[in-house]
Amino acid sequence: MNTKVFVTADENGNVIGISKNNPEYGYIRVEQTAPMVSDKGWLKISKRSTLIKGKVEDLQTLNYTAGQQLPGSIVIKESLSPFNTENPDRDLKIAGDTGVVCRIDDQPIYRQTFYTTNPNSYDELITHDNSEEIREVQAAQKAMMKISRNNTDKTKLAEL
Repeated sequence: MNTKVFVTADENGNVIGISKNNPEYGYIRVEQTAPMVSDKGWLKISKRSTLIKGKVEDLQTLNYTAGQQLPGSIVIKESLSPFNTENPDRDLKIAGDTGVVCRIDDQPIYRQTFYTTNPNSYDELITHDNSEEIREVQAAQKAMMKISRNNTDKTKLAEL
């Protein structure tokens, strides 16, 4: 398994992205495939990504190229306090495709990823306690998918 961090490029081959709000600032996107073992002992291989942010002129001095391997790792940090107080919803931890915000004691959990070269950095995870709500939404989504498939199948039969 590859647990190395790699620089990525956009669809045009650009390694440095430019901020829409201020062209002096930009970012470099990096990815890593890493194993995660849950508190209950389940292994999951996950693809992580994050942005290295900074002034465009500083990012350019790095001379990173697409596919370049970097030392370090991408770590996940979860918190009960927003990382961005101006836009706290930006970093909400969402349960898969459900749209449900993960919470503990009815407080939302915030999640961000960071690139680090510090070998002592590690994931800081918070286990949510609204699993029942998440399961209910997943069950409702499955039921809707089944209804949608049945309606599609009936339409196809009617066309024959």
